[in-house]
Amino acid sequence: MPERPALADVSDLVADAARAHPDAPAVVEVGGRRTSWAELEDAVARLATGLGAAGVLAGQRVMIATGNRLELVTAYLGVLRAQAVAVPVNPGSAVPELARMLADSGARLVVADGSALPHVRDAVAMVRAALAGEGTVDGVDADLLSRAVAPVVVTVGEEPAAGEVAWERLPAPEARPVLPLQDPEKLAVLLYTSGTSGRPRAAMLTHRALLANLDQVARVEPAMLREDDVVLGVLPLFHVYGLNAVLGPVLRHGATLVLVERFDPEQTLAVIEEHRCTVVPVAPPVYAYWVDRDDLAQRLASVRLMLSGSAPLSTELIARFEQAAQVEVHQGYGLTEAAPVVTSTLVSERLQAGSVGAALPGIEIRLLDDAGRAPEGEDPGEISIRGANLFSGYWPDGRDGPDADGWWSTGDVGFLDASGDLFLVDRVKELVIVSGFNVYPREVEDVVREVPGVTEVGVIGVADATTGEAVVVYVVAPGLPAADVEQAVRAECAARLARFKQPQRVEVVDELPLTVTGKVQKGRLRAAERRRALGLLEMP
Repeated sequence: MPERPALADVSDLVADAARAHPDAPAVVEVGGRRTSWAELEDAVARLATGLGAAGVLAGQRVMIATGNRLELVTAYLGVLRAQAVAVPVNPGSAVPELARMLADSGARLVVADGSALPHVRDAVAMVRAALAGEGTVDGVDADLLSRAVAPVVVTVGEEPAAGEVAWERLPAPEARPVLPLQDPEKLAVLLYTSGTSGRPRAAMLTHRALLANLDQVARVEPAMLREDDVVLGVLPLFHVYGLNAVLGPVLRHGATLVLVERFDPEQTLAVIEEHRCTVVPVAPPVYAYWVDRDDLAQRLASVRLMLSGSAPLSTELIARFEQAAQVEVHQGYGLTEAAPVVTSTLVSERLQAGSVGAALPGIEIRLLDDAGRAPEGEDPGEISIRGANLFSGYWPDGRDGPDADGWWSTGDVGFLDASGDLFLVDRVKELVIVSGFNVYPREVEDVVREVPGVTEVGVIGVADATTGEAVVVYVVAPGLPAADVEQAVRAECAARLARFKQPQRVEVVDELPLTVTGKVQKGRLRAAERRRALGLLEMP
């Protein structure tokens, strides 16, 4: 593979692709809109100029709350070209979640489409009221509020209200040259993630980290992506997997991205057929939706590579899918903090059941036991990683980032075999992964505790055939009818949490197993769920 010149700015990848093949399709939206590489470069450059004219300075944050659409791609790259910081967020976030992220990031602008605009407006109003001393924002303490500003809303596809700006008015009529980014250590993206526990924290990803992971992926043989590939873009671009493991390689190789707003089992197959997609990166639940189709091999005839990430995919499901689709499935392991890809089975010496692959070139993996020593043989240990793709810690001060030697502990437990393949065993922390998205129990517990009558609550994840894991809430509310408690818990969660964080099941119990210090013994709750799965409905 020929060496390419070192880049400092992720948005320079667009300029490179525009010079190499200006008329080739860059991004295609299902529904008809499309842009070439030359057109995308022009849009990115004019947006960067327009952001400067609107008063956005280098290092300031711009939140992006849209679905998978051209404006998200342009906004992300235009913000980076302006040397500002992109903050992509789930457009389906609840109002308190959006308000907290707005305050925490100190975003000056919020780009929102119709799917997010009502909640964004309410969240902005909450932040403005809190800044004026006229209200509070759920979960926003004085430290977060000290970073908050009154952001301007940029509407995509909707008429702006008073004080808002229409997206079409933001780009400048003509682009002005911008000074090249000199330091790739400049912050590029804030991505909110669970970290380990507690409320969401924003991982600080620099241009260096994002570009390093793209280079690491590009060094994998056989290639994950080539210039002539057509890549399915159904994974949400606000998530690190969609942003830098799907869009990122498309930018680097000048391939074509087919954007899909949301996954639908039948419609997504139709998109793959119509656009002759060759690379299909999807989350594990997709395989469960498709595996039993009799026509799967025919529908996926154009596909040369299926990629799975975000959460482990069961060995049994992989085997059934590969037989039905007649195409290999390759798994990987990654984290937001690693920008995100760490391992891939494309790097493995051979495909092995249960493996998530070997480390990408340029990434090191080590395991440590409870005593901080390397485990013997293939004994499991906590996974630590080192590489140029690692984040710079959590916003705003870089706390809990890599240590002085560049190592960062993931909180996951696994073992390495003699060939260097990684096998995931468990998670040290209590993270629940629903359809590839992180849910941290404490956030759900904080919401449920505010339901009148609730005295104790414990949240765990359980296996789910469709979403990988699902949220289950155990709750104690003495003297209240169980049906009323369940209804109140579901209503509170629906009002304050994104849909994927809401409980699949609410168990109203007389008591929860507690330690002597009053902490819920979640291991016993998980054991109860295992007994439930076996048909033994014993409760804790």
